[in-house]
Amino acid sequence: MRGAEETAVVRLSGVSAEHGTRARVARLILEHGPVTASALGERLGLTSAAVRRHLDALLADGLIEPRTVRPRGQRGRGRPAKLFAITDEGRSAFEHAYDGLAGSALRFLAERAGEQAVAEFARSQVAGLVGRLRREMRDVPADQRVRVLAEALSADGYAASASKAGLGGDQLCQHHCPVAHVAAEFPQLCEAETEAFAQILGTPVQRLATIAHGDGVCTTHVSPRRADAGPDTGERDAHRQTTGAAPSATHEAIDETSKETGR
Repeated sequence: MRGAEETAVVRLSGVSAEHGTRARVARLILEHGPVTASALGERLGLTSAAVRRHLDALLADGLIEPRTVRPRGQRGRGRPAKLFAITDEGRSAFEHAYDGLAGSALRFLAERAGEQAVAEFARSQVAGLVGRLRREMRDVPADQRVRVLAEALSADGYAASASKAGLGGDQLCQHHCPVAHVAAEFPQLCEAETEAFAQILGTPVQRLATIAHGDGVCTTHVSPRRADAGPDTGERDAHRQTTGAAPSATHEAIDETSKETGR
């Protein structure tokens, strides 16, 4: 991911310290947005005036966009909160510089060896993460495993976060995808990643949204781990999901909730 971050810095920041701080603001909005100006200032140790200056520049360049949200319970009184979120153009500044080459390589592989070869390649790309984290998860309490996975994904550049899902289980969000453009053409990359999550966590998962398909965030629902679940439960369930088994009623309800909230 270092190459991708350097590409983003070149596009977003130029060479000056002023623009370097602006790139950090954009990165925080990507990872934690939508977010308020005051929250950005606290994280970066900047004054309100300094944050506003960077936000105005990013808005002018079309890299971020404002969103207005009225706090819950507020009935017309006071000013609604203004949040800032990354735009598609802003997100593209963080995309990997070699998308074109990767896409060409996968198209060549598909033409010469077939779609199954692309799927095998995709699984090989996540095999290292699976092998490393499956061992690590043995010593991690079940209720902390999604958080640990999110931290590992963030270290790889996916700006991931974990939270409790409203209808039970956990929600894993990836606010950045270094291969989104390629995955839009080759969904095998997303499918392999979903299978990997189930293997790592040892519980069923369901992908609800992906950046590759035009959603703002890659969102995955993680089912509660059963007390009697064996280490391969998640892997078996992932196989059933990718081979066409119907989703459970709970997953259907979660999917509808996701659509209603825009996540």
